[in-house]
Amino acid sequence: MINKQRILIVDDDNNIAELVSLYLVKECFDTTICNDGETALETFDSYEPDLVLLDLMLPGIDGYQVCRSIRTKSQTPIIMLSAKGEVFDKVLGLELGADDYIEKPFDAKELVARVKAVLRRTKVVTPEPQAPKDKCVEYPDLRINLTDYSVVYKGENVEMPPKELELLYFLASQPNHAFTREQLLDKIWGYEYVGDTRTVDVHIKRLREKISDHEQWKITTIWGIGYKFETRS
Repeated sequence: MINKQRILIVDDDNNIAELVSLYLVKECFDTTICNDGETALETFDSYEPDLVLLDLMLPGIDGYQVCRSIRTKSQTPIIMLSAKGEVFDKVLGLELGADDYIEKPFDAKELVARVKAVLRRTKVVTPEPQAPKDKCVEYPDLRINLTDYSVVYKGENVEMPPKELELLYFLASQPNHAFTREQLLDKIWGYEYVGDTRTVDVHIKRLREKISDHEQWKITTIWGIGYKFETRS
């Protein structure tokens, strides 16, 4: 029997939630629905979803708080749903840890496509036993291993979601090479990604919060272009 991927749908409008569930079930997903933030957090622990569809405007605990709470204990992909289309709201959602943001009203088929895209790009592939050596890069006080998805900074393990680690590895494996935001989106998120270049900026910001500039290396912003991993002799 095939294990279906589980989608937790959190929306106070049960009609919308039921419609989304219907489309996802047709695509062979398993779904469960919650109509408020408190119930969503309780259900998250018991249901153990593969992805969360999270409305922002919820009674009691709002979607931002739910996202923040989930991110303290899990890297499960989150797609935020909201009638708020302002750039501030999108960036805030991404900064809190959301993987994508969809404005209401939305096309149900597009939503299903985005669910599939997020699940594809957040899936960590189990490494083969004979992993090649070029899956690890090292600098003073920094070791990035793409084989087991680990980062060691100043002797301490640093927890990172897959895309953060892949972005850091990609930049560090090609030091002093500047990449545009569009190039980084294509390389790390794939051509099918439907988000915008602010996704790269948000992930770079998170990396800088976890890994400070070193006297021999740092992540440098190339204004008007993108980013590079700069090394110094």
